[in-house]
Amino acid sequence: MNNKEKPLEWIASSYKDLMALPTGVRRLVGYALSLAQAGDRHDAAKILKGFGGAGVIEVVESDIDGTYRAVYTVKFKEAVFVLHSFQKKSKRGIATPKEDMDIIHARLKIAEARIKELRNEKTNH
Repeated sequence: MNNKEKPLEWIASSYKDLMALPTGVRRLVGYALSLAQAGDRHDAAKILKGFGGAGVIEVVESDIDGTYRAVYTVKFKEAVFVLHSFQKKSKRGIATPKEDMDIIHARLKIAEARIKELRNEKTNH
Protein backbone atom coordinates (compact mmCIF):
# COMPACT_ATOMS: atom_id res chain seq x y z
CA MET A 1 0.00 0.00 0.00
CA ASN A 2 1.11 3.51 -0.85
CA ASN A 3 2.08 5.61 2.20
CA LYS A 4 1.15 8.84 0.44
CA GLU A 5 -2.43 9.85 1.15
CA LYS A 6 -4.41 10.92 -1.91
CA PRO A 7 -6.07 14.34 -1.75
CA LEU A 8 -9.87 14.61 -1.80
CA GLU A 9 -11.51 16.46 -4.68
CA TRP A 10 -15.17 17.45 -4.34
CA ILE A 11 -17.20 17.55 -7.56
CA ALA A 12 -20.03 20.09 -7.89
CA SER A 13 -22.24 20.22 -4.76
CA SER A 14 -21.00 16.94 -3.23
CA TYR A 15 -19.38 18.68 -0.21
CA LYS A 16 -22.37 20.92 0.51
CA ASP A 17 -24.70 17.94 0.10
CA LEU A 18 -22.62 15.82 2.50
CA MET A 19 -22.61 18.62 5.09
CA ALA A 20 -26.45 18.65 4.95
CA LEU A 21 -26.64 14.99 6.05
CA PRO A 22 -27.00 13.94 9.72
CA THR A 23 -23.88 14.11 11.90
CA GLY A 24 -23.51 10.34 12.33
CA VAL A 25 -23.75 9.81 8.58
CA ARG A 26 -21.16 12.54 7.94
CA ARG A 27 -18.77 10.93 10.44
CA LEU A 28 -19.04 7.50 8.85
CA VAL A 29 -18.62 8.91 5.33
CA GLY A 30 -15.69 11.04 6.46
CA TYR A 31 -13.98 8.01 7.95
CA ALA A 32 -14.68 5.98 4.79
CA LEU A 33 -13.19 8.78 2.66
CA SER A 34 -10.13 8.92 4.93
CA LEU A 35 -9.62 5.19 4.43
CA ALA A 36 -10.03 5.62 0.66
CA GLN A 37 -7.37 8.34 0.67
CA ALA A 38 -5.02 5.86 2.36
CA GLY A 39 -5.83 3.15 -0.20
CA ASP A 40 -8.17 1.12 2.01
CA ARG A 41 -11.95 0.57 2.03
CA HIS A 42 -14.50 0.85 4.84
CA ASP A 43 -16.78 -2.13 5.50
CA ALA A 44 -19.79 0.04 4.53
CA ALA A 45 -18.20 0.89 1.14
CA LYS A 46 -19.18 -1.26 -1.83
CA ILE A 47 -18.56 -1.09 -5.57
CA LEU A 48 -21.44 0.73 -7.26
CA LYS A 49 -22.79 -1.29 -10.17
CA GLY A 50 -23.23 0.32 -13.56
CA PHE A 51 -19.74 1.75 -14.03
CA GLY A 52 -17.92 -1.19 -15.60
CA GLY A 53 -15.46 -1.63 -12.75
CA ALA A 54 -14.42 2.03 -12.91
CA GLY A 55 -13.59 2.12 -9.21
CA VAL A 56 -16.83 3.90 -8.28
CA ILE A 57 -17.64 3.19 -4.64
CA GLU A 58 -20.72 3.95 -2.56
CA VAL A 59 -20.96 4.22 1.20
CA VAL A 60 -24.40 3.41 2.58
CA GLU A 61 -25.53 4.43 6.07
CA SER A 62 -28.96 4.44 7.65
CA ASP A 63 -30.44 6.18 10.66
CA ILE A 64 -33.92 6.67 12.02
CA ASP A 65 -34.74 9.17 9.25
CA GLY A 66 -33.67 7.04 6.31
CA THR A 67 -30.83 5.78 4.18
CA TYR A 68 -27.98 7.96 2.96
CA ARG A 69 -25.35 7.40 0.33
CA ALA A 70 -22.07 9.00 -0.63
CA VAL A 71 -20.36 8.03 -3.87
CA TYR A 72 -16.69 8.48 -4.70
CA THR A 73 -14.16 7.15 -7.18
CA VAL A 74 -10.70 5.74 -6.60
CA LYS A 75 -10.18 5.29 -10.34
CA PHE A 76 -7.37 7.85 -10.50
CA LYS A 77 -3.98 7.66 -8.79
CA GLU A 78 -3.88 11.44 -8.25
CA ALA A 79 -6.95 11.89 -6.02
CA VAL A 80 -10.15 10.49 -4.54
CA PHE A 81 -13.09 12.29 -6.15
CA VAL A 82 -16.32 12.63 -4.17
CA LEU A 83 -19.07 12.52 -6.78
CA HIS A 84 -22.39 12.66 -4.93
CA SER A 85 -23.96 12.62 -1.45
CA PHE A 86 -27.69 12.17 -0.97
CA GLN A 87 -30.56 10.70 0.99
CA LYS A 88 -32.14 7.78 -0.84
CA LYS A 89 -35.80 8.63 -1.17
CA SER A 90 -37.04 5.77 -3.36
CA LYS A 91 -39.01 3.10 -1.55
CA ARG A 92 -38.60 0.60 -4.40
CA GLY A 93 -35.77 -1.74 -3.51
CA ILE A 94 -32.14 -0.96 -2.85
CA ALA A 95 -31.25 0.24 -6.34
CA THR A 96 -29.82 3.74 -6.64
CA PRO A 97 -32.48 5.96 -8.27
CA LYS A 98 -31.93 6.79 -11.95
CA GLU A 99 -31.68 10.55 -11.35
CA ASP A 100 -28.89 9.97 -8.82
CA MET A 101 -27.12 7.55 -11.20
CA ASP A 102 -27.31 10.23 -13.91
CA ILE A 103 -25.70 12.75 -11.55
CA ILE A 104 -22.95 10.26 -10.67
CA HIS A 105 -22.24 9.51 -14.35
CA ALA A 106 -22.08 13.24 -15.20
CA ARG A 107 -19.80 14.01 -12.26
CA LEU A 108 -17.50 11.10 -13.11
CA LYS A 109 -17.03 12.75 -16.52
CA ILE A 110 -16.15 16.01 -14.73
CA ALA A 111 -13.59 14.12 -12.60
CA GLU A 112 -12.09 12.56 -15.74
CA ALA A 113 -11.76 16.02 -17.32
CA ARG A 114 -10.16 17.37 -14.13
CA ILE A 115 -7.61 14.53 -14.13
CA LYS A 116 -6.70 15.31 -17.75
CA GLU A 117 -6.12 18.95 -16.74
CA LEU A 118 -3.94 17.90 -13.79
CA ARG A 119 -1.91 15.52 -15.93
CA ASN A 120 -1.46 18.17 -18.65
CA GLU A 121 -0.29 20.70 -16.05
CA LYS A 122 2.18 18.14 -14.74
CA THR A 123 3.66 17.37 -18.17
CA ASN A 124 3.77 21.02 -19.22
CA HIS A 125 5.84 22.16 -16.22
